[in-house]
Formats: sequence, C-alpha cells, structure tokens
Amino acid sequence: MSVVVANLSGFDDYFALFQIKPQFKIDRQALESAYLTVQKQVHPDLHVAGTDSEKRLSMQMATLANSAYRTLLNPIQRGLYLCARHGVDAQLETNTAMPAAFLMQQMEWRESLDESRNDHQALDRLFTQVERTRTQVLKEVEEAIDDQKDFELAAQKLRALLFIEKFSAELEEALLA
Repeated sequence: MSVVVANLSGFDDYFALFQIKPQFKIDRQALESAYLTVQKQVHPDLHVAGTDSEKRLSMQMATLANSAYRTLLNPIQRGLYLCARHGVDAQLETNTAMPAAFLMQQMEWRESLDESRNDHQALDRLFTQVERTRTQVLKEVEEAIDDQKDFELAAQKLRALLFIEKFSAELEEALLA
C-alpha cells in the first residue's frame, strides 16, 4: 500500500469540496454521495462542447475530486491530510521513532509470524490480534484529531498505523500461502 499525501496547492480543502465536516471520523456514505454529486457537475464528458478552457477546468476539477475522494476515504491518508492542514508533518520517511512498547509488540508479532508460517490457526489468531490493535490505533487517531486536536499525537499514531498496515499485508500473504 502506498500512501499519497494530499497536494495542498490550489483548491486545498477537500472537506469543503464535498461539504462535509473536517474531522477524522467521517460518514463514508455521505462522502460517497458528495463525491458523486461533484463528479456529476465536473466530469469531462459533460463538458465536451465547452471551450478548451472549460474542458481543461473540468478535467482539473474531476482529477481534484478523485484525489480528494481517495484521500478522505482512506483513514491513514485522511489523518495525514488533517495533520498537514494543521501544520503537522508526519515525517513518514525520516521519523521512525516509536514507543518501546509498540516496538516490542512489533517484534513479538514478527516472531509469531516466523514461527507460525505453517500453522493456519496460529496465523488466524495473530491476524485477529493485529486487527484488534489496528482498530484501537484508529480509534486513538480519531480521539487525537477530533477530540483533543492533538495533531502531533495523531501523526505519531498514524506512523504506528503504517507499521501495522505493512505487517498486516505480510500476514495476509502468509495466510494465503
């Protein structure tokens, strides 16, 4: 999974574009409905008879709507976008510092994965544990952003979530093998 951090140039308020409240917890159906409404207005197919300028603007707005939708739909991207909008760079490439307890958990999961590669039930149990942790960290991101307005803490939790997502992908591969 690759994470695309929203481009904040030009029209940079994805929440305003879709007329939804700027927060981490979103109503996915409301987002999808708003996205479809915007696309019905800006889709290039609707502007084929327009001037070159109108066609170009339509294409740019459709592209913006697609990017905004993908960003807001994905919890990690949405969290990173909200942090960036509040002046907090999550420093994904440069800041890999994590709390010791989290690092220990990662090591335990890795050991369990290595020891359980041929034990489907053990892998299932590990997957359940990882998903439970993922859900908990998502809740912590939501609280940090929506309740506490602590975007530094949210960025830390989002970095942890990226580690969890990466491990989860490896675990899913082992489950399918």
